[in-house]
Amino acid sequence: MSDSMLYFFGAILLLVVLKLLFGKNNAAGQPYKYVLNKTLFTPAERSFLGVLDLAVTDQYRIFGKVRIADILLPAKGLNKSDWQTAFNQVSSKHFDFVLCNRQTLEVIAVIELDDKSHQKAKTQNRDSLIASACATAGLPLVRFTAQSSYQVTEIQQKIQTELTAKSD
Repeated sequence: MSDSMLYFFGAILLLVVLKLLFGKNNAAGQPYKYVLNKTLFTPAERSFLGVLDLAVTDQYRIFGKVRIADILLPAKGLNKSDWQTAFNQVSSKHFDFVLCNRQTLEVIAVIELDDKSHQKAKTQNRDSLIASACATAGLPLVRFTAQSSYQVTEIQQKIQTELTAKSD
């Protein structure tokens, strides 16, 4: 096969790969359209975040809607298939809030705000997976029940209790 034919087939292969990677279209051949979700948090999450910010004062920094796989990865020692399965279990899920050291941004704990949806079996299965993943990684998981109002001191005490329990 000549060099020019190799270049030709190489160029075709490159175009096919680029189309597969970047040319995802709908059934009509048009690119998918998106709309802006104007708020990052639900009203309940936003309300809780305001109180949470007050509760952690200047010692910690709060991040919201962080992908679990950005915080927790499957442990070493798994074969490739098991690693991928474990990764897939958390890759499309997020923590409601992540508590970090203000200076180093080291992850200190994760915080979940449980609304009525956490009474459903599907959500309880997710919660169980999250709790197990956090426990195996030694990452404190602090759960709060969604309410119409919160007391800053109660949130501070619960977070401190969970962090103290981890260090014991």
